[in-house]
Amino acid sequence: MRVLVWTRAFLPASETFIRAQSDALRGWDVSCAGLTAVESPLRRAQDLALYGTGPLDSARAALALRAGRSGRIVRLLAELRPDVVHAHFASAAYPLLRAVERARVPLIVTVHGHDVTAALSGGSALGRWLRKRRVRAVLRRADQVVAVSSFIAARAIEAGAPAERVTVRYIGTDVEVPLAGDDEERDVIFVGRLVEKKGVGDLIDALAVLADRGIDVSATVVGDGPMRATLEKRVREQGLRVEFVGSRRPAEVRDLLARSRMFVGPSKTAPNGDAEGFGMVFIEAAAAGLPVIAYRHGGVVEAVADERTGLLAPEGDIEQLAGRIARLLDDDELCARMGAAGRMRARSEFDLMRNTAALAELYASFTRDGHGRVAGAR
Repeated sequence: MRVLVWTRAFLPASETFIRAQSDALRGWDVSCAGLTAVESPLRRAQDLALYGTGPLDSARAALALRAGRSGRIVRLLAELRPDVVHAHFASAAYPLLRAVERARVPLIVTVHGHDVTAALSGGSALGRWLRKRRVRAVLRRADQVVAVSSFIAARAIEAGAPAERVTVRYIGTDVEVPLAGDDEERDVIFVGRLVEKKGVGDLIDALAVLADRGIDVSATVVGDGPMRATLEKRVREQGLRVEFVGSRRPAEVRDLLARSRMFVGPSKTAPNGDAEGFGMVFIEAAAAGLPVIAYRHGGVVEAVADERTGLLAPEGDIEQLAGRIARLLDDDELCARMGAAGRMRARSEFDLMRNTAALAELYASFTRDGHGRVAGAR
């Protein structure tokens, strides 16, 4: 059986969850493709890009994304003959609609967050209408909409997905990771894109509050993004012990987690309405045995069990965020207990291999029967 895993571009460094899930599929021949390619540590030579990087190809890719059709996608499906197409992000799936209809291939779409939150707001009235129209078309056409959290499932239904075709499936993570050790090198670690939604600025503000109280905290910031230069300047001006190490490969991230005391990721609603759909990084930290501190926001409340695997603060409350960091700094027993509970929960509820096996069962429910019809398709 063959599945075509699709997203707009294969594959940004921030979308490790797509690669991890695809690699974890068993019993399926997996092909990965997108309109374009992105050079990143996740990029592989066998990933298919239908359009190049030249001006003409870039224009054609943009047109396909907006028009919802592409002859190259039609030819790709005719060549690969997949039994299922699995697209990540509703907006990226729009160019597939006519092609899967023509090929009579079932379409499964995973919605992650931005595609059913921020993508539907901001910009001109015409732009919002067009984006909502495209996303609604995808959500209504998809044979199954997979949401990464209950929070995102609700947003998908609000955006037009039929409730009976929406299911929540957590992606999961590799739970066989090194545990945080006793030789901690940093008090706090953050992993994520350096953008407004991820709340790194709030973390720096919280560390500054602690510094004013005479509490010296060391932190590692893993990731890159448009805010990095501004954030580094703020750290220098305030004399904080924060090291920015840039983007790292997954194995390096696991090593950095293992040498940290706690994970702090204060994701929040960005000015454009973008919200955290779930936050796999919270589960990755829990799997490493780290207690997690975050805001009570979006799908984060499903990733972090407050007072059990970590501590949640009201969204945007810097003082309480700082207080929760101080609480874990002062309590080794609480850190250990929450870290152990988080690791146990990651293994029982968010095991990548087990959750991907369930996804493969979903694929199988939509495969062709012996009469050439799509079983389960509308």
